[in-house]
Parts: sequence; structure tokens; C-alpha cells
Amino acid sequence: MVVTKLVGTLFKHRQRAIDLYDTRAEAIQERVLRHLIERAAPTEWGKKYGYAGMKSYADFQRVPLQTYEDIKEYVDRMRHGEADVLWPGKVVWYAKSSGTTNDKSKFIPVSREGLQNIHYKGGADAVALYLRSNPRSRLFSGKGLILGGSHSPNYNVKDSLVGDLSAILIQNIHPLANFIRVPSKEIALLGEFEEKVERIADTTIHRNVTNLSGVPSWMLAVIKRILEKTGARTLDEVWPNLEVFFHGGVCFTPYREQYRRLIAGERMHYMETYNASEGFFGLQSDLTDPAMELMIDYDVFYEFIPLEELDSPSPHIVPLTGIETGRNYAMVISTSCGLWRYLIGDTVKFTQKDPYKFIISGRTKSFINAFGEELMVDNADKGLLEACRATGAQVLDYSAAPVFMDDNAKCRHQWLIEFGVQPDSLEKFREVLDRSLQAINSDYEAKRHKDITLQQLEIVVARPNLFHDWLKRKGKLGGQHKVPRLSNNRDLMEEMLKLNH
Repeated sequence: MVVTKLVGTLFKHRQRAIDLYDTRAEAIQERVLRHLIERAAPTEWGKKYGYAGMKSYADFQRVPLQTYEDIKEYVDRMRHGEADVLWPGKVVWYAKSSGTTNDKSKFIPVSREGLQNIHYKGGADAVALYLRSNPRSRLFSGKGLILGGSHSPNYNVKDSLVGDLSAILIQNIHPLANFIRVPSKEIALLGEFEEKVERIADTTIHRNVTNLSGVPSWMLAVIKRILEKTGARTLDEVWPNLEVFFHGGVCFTPYREQYRRLIAGERMHYMETYNASEGFFGLQSDLTDPAMELMIDYDVFYEFIPLEELDSPSPHIVPLTGIETGRNYAMVISTSCGLWRYLIGDTVKFTQKDPYKFIISGRTKSFINAFGEELMVDNADKGLLEACRATGAQVLDYSAAPVFMDDNAKCRHQWLIEFGVQPDSLEKFREVLDRSLQAINSDYEAKRHKDITLQQLEIVVARPNLFHDWLKRKGKLGGQHKVPRLSNNRDLMEEMLKLNH
């Protein structure tokens, strides 16, 4: 505890700076936007849209909204070594992210400024806010297990890399940080995920691990292998000083009960982070509040589009101070990695202002609205949690899609669920899930009324490791990859069902 208290004093200044979010959000974001515009004015993009003459946010709104398809050609030129395209200088790192409609993968630029002023700043702030939330922490008395992905050379450009964001972060991490993290860089950057899990387990079992960082679904694979190797019942038997899991990438709700079963110690904490390939955006500043605080003084300027206007030719786009609590928004970002008015693909819902706190409610392309029900991932996670509580079940992974019309002219939602613990009654699980979704989502409730539009949902039990095998077949084990939760068509569901049989 003494070591942690001494190190913790280094974070006091940062904790005070974050406190200014309560009263100075508008001024902070205006300063961020001004800095980004000034830095990018000499670039090809800045010249195209007249950044040098921009004096206000109203001027900045001349820049059109962008998707990855819109900037793909710019990014590809940057990957081939061109400088001063979307951001000053050459960008040599590219975070490989989930694909678009037309491509298997996206390649998100990660500039030196973005690495330092967004991603690493977010990691440091996660520690700062955690230490304030847990003054009895002994975080720095041991090691942090950071689960990352892998990278590979980018074309033939010298020193340029493409890969998972986590791999880029580990590759460029400050040498001093290597003293407080495991596994070794060699193991952390292995490309074969199953080999990586095996070697992480072998090399960390006898270390004093106090904290974990990674995607919940992939960290589970590491934990289970460690328990298999040691014969321990829970992870705190292996690492008695384990106290926190910094998690992100997917919603933690479906995994929470599994972690509580596998890590039984009362000292254990869970802190959500919103760290995507495109940037680091949010942190859980209060461990008793599931909402995250929007980090507003990084190199990220935020805008928001009401979800119902997303497909409008002229959507009403608002800056942070224009949002309303309780409303779903598509998030738009401009960053020092050269993303300008970029639709990241996530939807958020703010729970409060001053400071601005939010939950990730879903993805702009991960929902079911086949019949006007507007079912979001946040709804699905909450409904599953209630069904698990009522039946003693544990959900490992799931995906859902609409059945538009079967042989009996019936429409419904079909859920493919892999259970860690089976429900005591699958029928009861289905009923509770359906009722919970109706209680959470009034549109879903209206469509379920008297079974006129939607019939009761269907559950298909997935065989063990189905989603693991599906991701492996897709070449998406580990890293930032995740199971698609909700789909508005049946393409992915049909692939999974075929593999399930």
C-alpha cells in the first residue's frame, strides 16, 4: 500500500484537472477543437476545407460527415507513406478494426499525438480515477496483466505497423511501464491467440498480479486456462492480491456473473473503459455508477446525432452541450489521428450533465429494427441479465436476428445463446427475457402486443465454443474482435446456425 500511495501522489494534479469537467465542459471542448483545426490547417484535408479561415464551431460544420468508406482512399495513401494528408507529418501506425460493408477490415490511423494525447492519456486517467475511487488500493505492489493483440508490417513502409490497437500500445509503451506489466512483449504480441493464452498462463501463474486489462470475453479464456493449470477453484487463490479489472471492448453485463464466480475475493473491483481503435473516450469515474464519464480534454472533439435522424439527409448535429439526457445518439468524433467529423459507429445515451456521463447503448449497425421495435444492445444485455437472475443461468455469448416470416407467417426474434450455466428452465428464461424487453423498450412492447406484429422470441441453444469457433473461422480470435450482438438481417445468424449443427 505504501508504494501505491507514493505513486498515487503523481496523479493528484490530473485528478484535479478532471474535476474541471463539472463546470468548464464547453470551454474545454472549444479549446480542443481550436487546437485540432490549427494543427491540421496545413494538411491536404485542412486546405480542402479551409481550416485556416475557420473561427468557430459554425465554420467547422462546413466539413461533411465521414464514414470509413469516405476516407478510405486518404488512409490508403497514408499507409503507403504519404505525409500531411489527414494529419501533419507521416502516420506510421494503423489500428486494424472490424470491417465495413465493403471491406474485411478498417485501418484507423494512430498518429504520435493521438497515441500520447488520447490513448495513453486515457490509460493513465484510468489509474488516476481508480486510485481515487479505491484509496486502500495496492495496485502498484504487483504486476498488471495486459491482454493485447498482434501487429504486422504495413505494406513495405519502414517502421510502419498495422494491427490491433492494444498491440500498437504495447509496442510503443514507455520502458518503465514494462516493469509493472506482464506478460513479456514477445508473448503479448504473439499472433496465434491460443498459443498466447497458453504462454500467458505458464508465465504469470507465479507472479503477483494485482490488476487485469483487456476485453472480458478474451480475458475469460486466459482465466479459465490458468484455473485448469493450477487446479484452483477461483483466480484469487492464484493471485490473492488481485483487486481490479480494467475492461472494455464489449458490454460487461453478460460476463459479470461469470467473473464473480471465477474471482471470489471481496476486494475485487471492475472499472469500465471506452477505448476503441478510433480513440479513448470514457472512463467509469465512480465504481458504483455503471455510467462512464466522457473524457473531454483529450485530442477529441465530440458531436452527436439523434439516432432517429441518422439516415436523414440533413440530420440535426449538436456539440456536447446540445445533448439531452436519456436520448440515443450516434457519436461523431474529430481527433489528432486525422479523423474529421467521423461516425464511429457507436451509439451512446447520456445519464447526466456536469460532468457528462453516458452508457454505450449499442452500434449504429448493431440493432434490430425489422418491425419498428428499435431493439438496442443495451436493451438486450439488460433483458438477459434479468433472465439469468430468474433462472440461475449464465450467458457466455449471444447473437440475435429477426425471423421475417416463417412457414406459418409468423415473425419473431431468434436468439442464439451459449450458456456457461444452463437455466433451470429454458422456457422460463425465454418468458422472462421477453417480458423484460417489453418493460425496457416501449417500441418492442407495442410490437409484441397480442402477438400481432411480433410473436414471442425463440431461443436456440448454441453448442459449447460455437462463437469461439465462428470467430476462429473468420480469423478474428483475440484483439478487438467481438461477437456481433444484434443484426437487422439474417446473414451472420445463418452462418452461425450452420456451424452450430
